[in-house]
Amino acid sequence: MNRLLQMENLERHYETPAGVVKALDGVGFEIQEGERVILLGPSGSGKTTLLNCLSALDSPTGGSYSFLGEEVPRNHSEKMTSFRRDNIGYVFQFFNLLQDLTVLENILLIQELAGKKDPARAKELLRLVGLDAEINRFPGEISGGQQQRVAIARSIAKRPTLLLGDELTGNLDTETSNKVMEALVSACKQENITSIFVTHDEGLVRYATRVIRIDSGKIVSDEQVNSTESE
Repeated sequence: MNRLLQMENLERHYETPAGVVKALDGVGFEIQEGERVILLGPSGSGKTTLLNCLSALDSPTGGSYSFLGEEVPRNHSEKMTSFRRDNIGYVFQFFNLLQDLTVLENILLIQELAGKKDPARAKELLRLVGLDAEINRFPGEISGGQQQRVAIARSIAKRPTLLLGDELTGNLDTETSNKVMEALVSACKQENITSIFVTHDEGLVRYATRVIRIDSGKIVSDEQVNSTESE
């Protein structure tokens, strides 16, 4: 596998009236192409801050972050936006689908914004996540789990190099979470997309190839996962 990204001694500090908060405090790791990585940790551990730095939604205050061998832009909104547009897909806890567009139209809109409109591919992505029978329905007419699978299809429609997820099963029950994760794994394998997603749910570990645990802004463990779902 080839190295996709590398972080070295990454810091994200915030000035507050009570003093400096070290949301990230010397984080370092490499991610290889094709990995499915879970970031696990308690609330306030720095998981979402790390995800925001990975996606260039936020700029670190120290350390280095390179992506495909090039330093990721920081403190420059236009360059950061270009980096996200060209490289990053994002699946949120809340589905953020446009309610007045059908399932298929939600996918086509993202393709159009990325300059890659392809109705045949959009339909294939919905088939990939098990929603080919729902393409003409509106988000309000399908379940929460189905909406999240649409969100996954939408996020990979522009062919991102890296797919990020922030508590993407946080609003779903266990059975539905499993269906969503199975769809995510299938899509990432077929599309050859590297993925990193934040969760506090230990039950999702089996869907990863690697688990990084973070607490108080520091990595406390980094382990490969060998399981049926990750093969």
